[in-house]
Order: sequence, then structure tokens, then C-alpha cells
Amino acid sequence: MAVDTAPRSQTWTFVEGDWIEGNPPLIGPTSHAMWLGSTVFDGARWFEGIAPDLDLHCQRVNRSAVNLGLNAVMAADEIEALAWDGIKRFDGQTAIYIKPMYWAEHGQAASVVAADPESTRFALCLFEAPMHTAKPSSITLSPFRRPSPEVAMTMAKTGSLYPNSGRMLIEARARGFDNALARDMNGNVAETASSNIFMVKDGVVFTPVANGTFLAGITRSRVIALLRAGGFEVVEATLTVEDFLAADEIFTSGNYSKIVPIIRLDDRELQQGPVARKTLELYMDWAHGKGSDL
Repeated sequence: MAVDTAPRSQTWTFVEGDWIEGNPPLIGPTSHAMWLGSTVFDGARWFEGIAPDLDLHCQRVNRSAVNLGLNAVMAADEIEALAWDGIKRFDGQTAIYIKPMYWAEHGQAASVVAADPESTRFALCLFEAPMHTAKPSSITLSPFRRPSPEVAMTMAKTGSLYPNSGRMLIEARARGFDNALARDMNGNVAETASSNIFMVKDGVVFTPVANGTFLAGITRSRVIALLRAGGFEVVEATLTVEDFLAADEIFTSGNYSKIVPIIRLDDRELQQGPVARKTLELYMDWAHGKGSDL
């Protein structure tokens, strides 16, 4: 059987000292990552000549590796330098997704279920991915929940968490929505299936407090700091679905699409509000070296 190495878009992957074009076969059927899920990754963005918070994404993938029981075999600044080297291989016309990854090749001798940290492998994959910043989106309350740290590896950006996000998206899109509003095991709002979430009420910006059930993202932290520096009150709090249904506006933050206004939550129609627009303006000004030096 032939191996499909065709990428969805122009793609370059650095692995074991070389840049390889396309989709190289890196994991075999006996690889620990293949059958026992020992993978972590991170995602940064390059667009318009900039890669905001690339250094923080490179640092976080190393923390994820250690939290999953792997070895961080590359220094964060080495990963960052490799990313900039890889960016030069593209024509600069389309935004790029920057994805550093670690995985285990073998299990431990005492128990194959546990990953052997000494078998950790690293790859850095870059591929073209257009931005969808500020494209309005609709969300619906998901019947599925985010796991707590006691039952899943929530302290790492691990691939094993994403099938749960995938089923949230599949279920939501089957009902005509773009994304899903996810709750934690206590029934409080955590995030969406693929991004962090904010709401605005009477001019105050609220976002779910980081409680270990969801990835409190790098872009989320950046947005909070920029809004506060811009004169907004931002409150991290335990929030309910009812809070969001009563919000004046809702928007999401995430590395992939940055700021996205929510114009529908189930039966509730919302405006593309001024705070979401201002948040995007503050973020882009900061990313391009204007305004706040946070």
C-alpha cells in the first residue's frame, strides 16, 4: 500500500536535522504515540511578517512535554530559531501555522503503557493556513464536558484531548452551528471546543477563570493584558451558561484565528460588539509593534 505523503497545503517539516517537504511518515504502528497517544504539540502563527508570541508557544510545548512525562529534547530558543528558518521556505503570501511536536517512540520496560521519556522525538511542522480573524461565528451549548485534571492530561497541550473537542464540533455542526460552548464537570463555562471565550456585560469584560479543565491560552493572556492596559475592566470568574445568554456581546480568542465575534448562542442573536472590535485592534497594534509594549 502506498503511503500518502501529500500535504493539504505547502508544508515543511524539520525532523532529525533535515527539512522535508510534504507530509513525511514519522510514526509507525509500533510507535507508542500511534497506539497509546503520547503526543504534545503547540501552535503559533506567522502572518504579515510577524509571529506574535512565538517564543511563548515554544516554551509551552516544552512544558507540555514534561507534564506528559516526555523529555523536552530541544531548547525553546532553538525551536524558535528553527521556526524562523522554516518560514523562509515559504513565499510570504499566505499565513503559516507553526507546530512544534514531541512524541514517545517506545513505552517503558516495566509497563509499556507509560511512555519512555528517553525515546522522545521532536518535529517542527510549518504549513500554509489562511487566517479567519474576525469572521463571525455561531455557537451552541455542547452536551459534552471538559475533563478535570484528575481524569485527563489537562496540564499539557496533548493530542489525546482533541477527540473530545472533535466530537463537540461534529455534534454542533450537525445542528447548524460553527462551534460549541463547553462546560467543565461542574457545569460552568470553560471555553469553546477550540478557543477561549469572553463575554461583555455593562462594559465589563468577563472570561472563565482558569481552573485546570481547559487550556488558558497564550492569546487569552495577551488579550487580558491588552484590554486592561487599554482601560477595560477584565474579570476572571466562574461563569454560567446563563451569564453568557445574558451577555451584551461574546467573542473568542485563540492562536489560530485570534479574535472572533460570536453572533449567535443557540437561540440568542448577538451583535458584533465594539469591545470585540477594540480587542482585535489592540491585539494587532501590539503584534505590529504599535501601542502597548506588553
